[in-house]
Amino acid sequence: MQINVLAPLQPHYTVLLGGERSATSAPDLDVLNLFKPRQHSGDATLFVYPAYLYERMDVSEPASISTGIAQRYATAVYDLAKEAKKVAALETDLDALQGALSDSKDFGALIHSPIYTRDEQAGAIAALAKKMKLSPTMTNTLALMAQKRRLFVLPQLVKALRDVIATDKGEVTVEVTSAKALTKTQSDKLAASLKKTTGKTVTLQTTVDESLIGGLVVKVGSKMIDTSIRSKLNSLQNVMKEAG
Repeated sequence: MQINVLAPLQPHYTVLLGGERSATSAPDLDVLNLFKPRQHSGDATLFVYPAYLYERMDVSEPASISTGIAQRYATAVYDLAKEAKKVAALETDLDALQGALSDSKDFGALIHSPIYTRDEQAGAIAALAKKMKLSPTMTNTLALMAQKRRLFVLPQLVKALRDVIATDKGEVTVEVTSAKALTKTQSDKLAASLKKTTGKTVTLQTTVDESLIGGLVVKVGSKMIDTSIRSKLNSLQNVMKEAG
């Protein structure tokens, strides 16, 4: 899922989610009013997210602190979802959020940039949660995180929730990064092989990184197996440097 901040020719702003364009204006997405169009070419709408946003100071705290915060939220959210028998809905939420985090730099800037006020983040997150059709539990959690200035731990929260759900099911979540998307046959074979190794039902969380060139990077808990061509080339380059 892609969430891109665009500036149309009209004096309002637009959010694009998964190919569906939805016009909005303050106060629904008041945060978008921070951005101004830079240029247009004919009827084309151009990205206007300022580049300097990605160079601004990150509000993230040290990794261990961020992980601790995320785990506390994850425990509370999972308990609520399990009590309400809404774990399946929670898993759907996680898929939507993971897609947004992976595909949208704009979404990443929204949760990490210090330029937004609590109210601006809360307003934007509420609108996006509605468009992504997140469950009430997740929507309320994100609203609370916005008010507490804790949205920057959202990536860790998604991972922590997946881990909690998998543990409760007797499963293990394996992060797999490949140079191109795995086919269903490849995914099934990899999951079956990992199941024999771990002794647990395996859920694959896959991402694509073309810079790997080929091969896979597989992470199970704290263990990582890197069979990518990029890694092999880097190792070869190091050997050649030492030999030279």
